[in-house]
Amino acid sequence: MSQTLSASMLLAVPLAPLAGSVLAGIFGTAFGGNKFGRGVSHSLTILGVVVSFILSALTFQAVVFEGATFNATIYEWMTVGSLKMEIGFLIDSITAMMMCVVTFVSLMVHIYTMGYMEEDDGYNRFFSYISLFTFSMLMLVMSNNLLQLFFGWEAVGLVSYLLIGFYYKKPSATFANMKAFLVNRVGDFGFILGIGLIAAYTGTLNYSEIFAKLPEIQATTLPGTDWLLVTVTAICLFIGAMGKSAQFPLHAWLPDSMEGPTPISALIHAATMVTAGIFMVSRMSPLYELSDVALNFILVIGSITALFMGILGIIQNDIKRVIAYSTLSQLGYMTIALGVSAYSVATFHLMTHAFFKALLFLGAGSVIMGMHHNQDIRWMGGVRKYMPITWITFLLGNLALIGTPFFSGFYSKDAIIEAVHASNLPASGFANFAVLAGVFITAFYSFRLYFLVFHGKERYDQNPDAHHDDHHGHDDHGHGHDAKPHESPWVVTAPLVLLAIPSVVIGAIALMPMLFGDFFNGVIFIDHAKHGAMTELAEKIHGWLPMALHGFQTAPFWLALAGVVVSYVFYMVKPQIPAAIMAFSKKIGLYQVLEGKYGVDWVYENIFARGSRVLGTVFWKAGDQAVIDGLVVNGSWKLVGKIASVIRWFQSGYIYHYALVMILGIFLLMTYFVWLNK
Repeated sequence: MSQTLSASMLLAVPLAPLAGSVLAGIFGTAFGGNKFGRGVSHSLTILGVVVSFILSALTFQAVVFEGATFNATIYEWMTVGSLKMEIGFLIDSITAMMMCVVTFVSLMVHIYTMGYMEEDDGYNRFFSYISLFTFSMLMLVMSNNLLQLFFGWEAVGLVSYLLIGFYYKKPSATFANMKAFLVNRVGDFGFILGIGLIAAYTGTLNYSEIFAKLPEIQATTLPGTDWLLVTVTAICLFIGAMGKSAQFPLHAWLPDSMEGPTPISALIHAATMVTAGIFMVSRMSPLYELSDVALNFILVIGSITALFMGILGIIQNDIKRVIAYSTLSQLGYMTIALGVSAYSVATFHLMTHAFFKALLFLGAGSVIMGMHHNQDIRWMGGVRKYMPITWITFLLGNLALIGTPFFSGFYSKDAIIEAVHASNLPASGFANFAVLAGVFITAFYSFRLYFLVFHGKERYDQNPDAHHDDHHGHDDHGHGHDAKPHESPWVVTAPLVLLAIPSVVIGAIALMPMLFGDFFNGVIFIDHAKHGAMTELAEKIHGWLPMALHGFQTAPFWLALAGVVVSYVFYMVKPQIPAAIMAFSKKIGLYQVLEGKYGVDWVYENIFARGSRVLGTVFWKAGDQAVIDGLVVNGSWKLVGKIASVIRWFQSGYIYHYALVMILGIFLLMTYFVWLNK
């Protein structure tokens, strides 16, 4: 254990934002008497995240360049038999990378929020929430055991619930946060079952001890079945990841989460929280390498998400929802990489995606501010000349998203496509089609958004809601509703510029060390004999420059270019074409299917939600009212009453009645004994 990584320093990383959150949440709100004003609240929370980011950067330097590691218990909570429940940190390369990503994106969001939430009544409360999220996410990624991982897992879910429903007086927001909460509980049920199986069969929750005992349970089957324990455990854990990382069919909560303020869309639902499932599966790679069935399951789910969620992005008109569906699609790409045992590639895409997707969400928020809180891209156009910084940074983010060579997203996305192509799993054929089709679809809807917002005819003066408060509620930042869009203040544009830099360069810098160097040595484990995708990838990729130059000759580049060109023709040159396609798709019912999100929400609302209400009514009527109230509670007192009504005839209180009973009793006893002696 390196001396450069002290427990005290590591404790300060999550506790600094927690301290800022507690102070702002108590003394900056009515709960603590509003003792802190806006300036004090945002200063305390930003200071906490700055401290956390600096310490995370120092930790990253020590781990990556000096070989430092840390794996120890900080606090032992309780011991149940031989099972220890503890708080501890495991600091290695994947943890150090995640710490830097979480704290940097969080810092950018904190700064951005000063401008975006400037006139919001919940200003201090919002800063408290996003700092609490930062603490929760850090506890998740820094954990060395499944108990602490589960604590962070549930904590980020709680803060997500609070932030999605931040405007709690708005019905759609409260519906969205409850939807997110309930859908994630479905995934978490599978997750805790997986943790329970691990605890039951290994007797520990510590990562290192679990991995050491995996060979002992590799051939164990689940009692009463012929299913391998490792397969069932791996799938249960991944069901948790399906909820948190919004994989089909547990994805339905993420688009609706756009009801929350834009900064949390960048922080929670694009850059960090939704990638928790990807991180967890990568961390548990020794387990997943033991089950091809689990890997195939992951590959199929990721492929469905990447392809079909991307298609839904084409018909969206809300600027944030378009980006939300691109998040779902990119999470599908990461999941596909996990399925083909390219864990380092999935983590690499997690990192690059965090930067450019946070940039796109914050850029969308800047556009919303400049457009006086209009979010409908059909009423935008020509914004480029009014918002030059937002325009150029948004364009850079879009180019990274579609996988343009030399941009960060190219290196990670192209590596995923190559890894899928090299895989020999049964589901890899469908996955290969999904990732290639997804390239065209992503480019099409991303540049549809870009062209409609930043280019073409100015349409903001045609918006029927242009001179009214935003119908999405509570997002009025006090900038007025004058005729022209305007560039956002520096506290909004500075984070855009700072996020644009890694969106362009981080892929080239990290490509070789993360995928083919020693970066993940001893952290991610792959059975290369069974799963040779990374081995084949190493033979094809020889550096960031050759890879980018070769990228111009590959199918993904031409598919992306085709998506951009078709989007330009459809929305800049011949807008009557998409209008005709939409009319035809409505006629054949295709548009209704897409607008209904493939019926997933309908199934949840009409089968599961209504079904549970019907079932609840049955239990209430038959169980609660009939059995418990009617039979057990009311039935018992009625029975006692009936017995008492009979017994009371023998308790008259008259002496001659009692004397008669005694005489009759003696007579009966004498008769009985005489009969016995015959």
